[in-house]
Amino acid sequence: MTKPPESKSQPEPRANYRVFRPIATRWMDNDVYGHVNNVVYYSWFDTAVNAHLIDQGVLDIHHGQTIGLVIETQCNYFAPLAFPQAVEAGIRVARLGNSSVRYEVGLFAQGEPRTAAKGHFIHVYVDRQTRRPTPLPANFKHVLEQLL
Repeated sequence: MTKPPESKSQPEPRANYRVFRPIATRWMDNDVYGHVNNVVYYSWFDTAVNAHLIDQGVLDIHHGQTIGLVIETQCNYFAPLAFPQAVEAGIRVARLGNSSVRYEVGLFAQGEPRTAAKGHFIHVYVDRQTRRPTPLPANFKHVLEQLL
């Protein structure tokens, strides 16, 4: 039996993303091969999404009752990024559930038309104390709907 070919992920244009956040690369982001190490990209995903939610007033990382836990993440790489480049993270929501969200993030070298990398992560929002899934508050959902 022949396995069907996997679809190869392709870079995406800026128009596919709803909002953008600037990301400053740091000297320590580069690895011995002279480009940003792959683990840093995942940190940028988290930083871009959570900074947007904090700026929109729907996420309080210190005192809020609802927190997001990552249950899945993935990234495809198309072009290297390196310090001292400036990076722009495009954000969108691909799926909005009752207590979970699939965020998709495209990372662009500043001014470039296509993603250098793109990926996703899924947050399940839970009660801070019980760590059990909790429905997203209406104001939180409203902010996320703007990213669909």
